[in-house]
Amino acid sequence: MKKIITIAVIFALLALIVLKLISNKEKIEATKEVKTDLAYVTVNVANVQKMTLNDSLKLIGYLDAFTEVDIAAEASGVITSLNVNLGDVKSKGAVLATIDDKLKQLALRKAKVDLDKLQKTLERYKNLFKGGTLTEQQLDDAQTMYDNAVLQLEQAEKQLADATIKAPITGIVSRKLFEKGEFVNMGSPMLTMVDISRFKIKLNVSESNVYKLKTGDLALITTDVYPSVKMEGKVSYISPKGDDTHNYAVEIEMANSKEYPLKSGTFANVEIELPVVPEALYIPRQALLGSVNDAKIYVAENGKATLRSITVREGNDQFLQVISGLTENEQVIVNGQINLADGKEIKIIN
Repeated sequence: MKKIITIAVIFALLALIVLKLISNKEKIEATKEVKTDLAYVTVNVANVQKMTLNDSLKLIGYLDAFTEVDIAAEASGVITSLNVNLGDVKSKGAVLATIDDKLKQLALRKAKVDLDKLQKTLERYKNLFKGGTLTEQQLDDAQTMYDNAVLQLEQAEKQLADATIKAPITGIVSRKLFEKGEFVNMGSPMLTMVDISRFKIKLNVSESNVYKLKTGDLALITTDVYPSVKMEGKVSYISPKGDDTHNYAVEIEMANSKEYPLKSGTFANVEIELPVVPEALYIPRQALLGSVNDAKIYVAENGKATLRSITVREGNDQFLQVISGLTENEQVIVNGQINLADGKEIKIIN
């Protein structure tokens, strides 16, 4: 009997809990319901107004070294000298490393000796040809041998020069892959140098904005490193082709500051002033129902909300330009549209 009573009590408590939960759910759902049977709906409105937009394009990119060069060995051999450390600043033409060139020096000396000998032979053959004691074919052969010797000398000079690795740009050594005494193969990367006296900032710009830009446009640049410092750059490149998402690559070129030096890879905030749009009619974006291509809005007329189709185009982040369908000073509803229907009574509260 006690077990039966206990079970009955438990079922009774569970039933009370379930009833309470159902009651609470009904109350919550009741608060969510939109009252569509109200006599009127309270709304906020804004006037259709004429104005001139002064807008700017704000984007985030990163600083990229203006020039970055991977320097490879142009000859094979043991590195006999290496005159660089990471972070060193080297001028264009400075000797960075040398590769064992003993055999190349010997080859150059031999090429010079051979050329000198063949030059004397060619001069003698020319004199003999003039005297009629040498055929034209013999003179041509001598000339050919001399020309080949010139090529051999040029090749030997080039091979010797390739054993000396020079800086192709003025910049900073950012990577070093070999040390003195190691053997390096021709074509193997040895060093990387970067020029950060100038930067490129790479951006992705939407189709709607890229047509507003042109090369040479001024850009104001700030960074989190120096948040109060504004630097100047210029649009240096606009891609003629967009990607699959209709974004276009744009590059900003700027000089590095000696007072506020920056490093490659730093994020940068870019602001580009856009051309001033001539005076036109505008409405707030929050008034728009649907998309820009199929624009509808509610207009406040004689105490009622009137649904109207209009034609608009992009303005900026806050406003849309009205092409047709509205006149200046008409009132468009910007808040409360969720409870509206065409012809619904409204009460303006702003």
